[in-house]
Amino acid sequence: MNPKRKRRLIITLLAVAAAAVAVTLTVFALQQNMNYLYSPTEIDAGKAPAHRTFRLGGVVKEHSVVRDGNSLMVHFVVTDRFHDMPVVYRGILPDLFREGQSVIVTGHMQGTEFVGTQVLAKHDETYMPKEVADAIRKAKEAERAQAAKQAHPLPQGR
Repeated sequence: MNPKRKRRLIITLLAVAAAAVAVTLTVFALQQNMNYLYSPTEIDAGKAPAHRTFRLGGVVKEHSVVRDGNSLMVHFVVTDRFHDMPVVYRGILPDLFREGQSVIVTGHMQGTEFVGTQVLAKHDETYMPKEVADAIRKAKEAERAQAAKQAHPLPQGR
């Protein structure tokens, strides 16, 4: 191989290696910043990350909102109608936040309570975020499967 071709091959290989490193670092950085949405049922099942930020989606349970009179602290419960997740949030809630409405709360778990850093509320009566609707649908399917399993247990071998 002559020196000119060898130099071109080395430059090409270095460019490909640099591109591979850049793509790997980009994917890793994006993966670290992803906030996945989980329903209360998925959190109870242990599918949510323990010490990372993620999003909790569901409906604000009726008669669960408790506001602290001396601060901006608010306690409420997010439900997917199968499991409930207590939430504590410090800050100003969106104008459309109310009981019985869909919400997405960004935050992390602290013991058995979800500590929210951002609350997003739905914008009208017919809209439900796709992620929340999917999470509620999955929870219903899991509940039906569990009920069917309990109603028709498999016979035990002798």
